[in-house]
Amino acid sequence: MHELSVMSQIIESILSEGKKRSATKIEEVDLQIGEYTMLGDEQMEFAYEVLSKDTILQGSKLKISHVKGKIECSCGYRGRVDPYPDSPHKIVPILECPKCKGGAKIVEGRECLIRNIRMVVPDV
Repeated sequence: MHELSVMSQIIESILSEGKKRSATKIEEVDLQIGEYTMLGDEQMEFAYEVLSKDTILQGSKLKISHVKGKIECSCGYRGRVDPYPDSPHKIVPILECPKCKGGAKIVEGRECLIRNIRMVVPDV
């Protein structure tokens, strides 16, 4: 369950940002997760709930949005790829260019970004 270690790093970053701004409460966190990260929403939400306990994050809302994956090939193709047809997971991409059948690289869909943090900060 790599979601726990990923979420641990995310929470550490959020708490660090909150500390810089003397936040008293984090109300909402927006995450953007690429489809090729293989991070499960339910596992991420569970890890968030467990790891935010007894911090200024406790009780905050976690919003997860998704980024579709894209590949790029030396032939010029840039776009989506289909998952393995026989895969039980249905999200494992075939990293083969659908145009020329050559090898391709992932250019989108591996990100895991904190897009926004809504926090309560004291008046200056």
